Amino acid sequence: MRWAHVGLNCRDQETTERFYHDMFGFERSRVVTADGTDIVFLRQGDVHLELFDAARESPESFGADGPQHPGMVRHLAFQVDDLDDFLAQVPGDLDVSLGPLAFDEFIPGWRTVWVKDPDGVIVEISQGYTDQPER
Repeated sequence: MRWAHVGLNCRDQETTERFYHDMFGFERSRVVTADGTDIVFLRQGDVHLELFDAARESPESFGADGPQHPGMVRHLAFQVDDLDDFLAQVPGDLDVSLGPLAFDEFIPGWRTVWVKDPDGVIVEISQGYTDQPER
């Protein structure tokens, strides 16, 4: 088995597509029209996002590191080599919801910032995370 994709509901698919392209280098890989509505697939390496038109739905807004109740995805996460360098190169202003924070007490060098995408989805960007060594 392998990971397939994450589906995101969007107020404006073009704005959301531009955000993930500009921030993380996602490229459009396919567009499917179902029931008169386009579903846009984006790809960056082995990671895929599926963008649904949800302009008619009323949005919920979440802060910090994402919603904390069952049945909701808390946040998406991307790993970068150097968080400061990444943030310095991001085009435009980021909607930072939390951080950057350091988690050296858990993993030396682990740093994270959480931002909101155009639809309010929390996206974590971190450096330095490593799995726990085998015992």
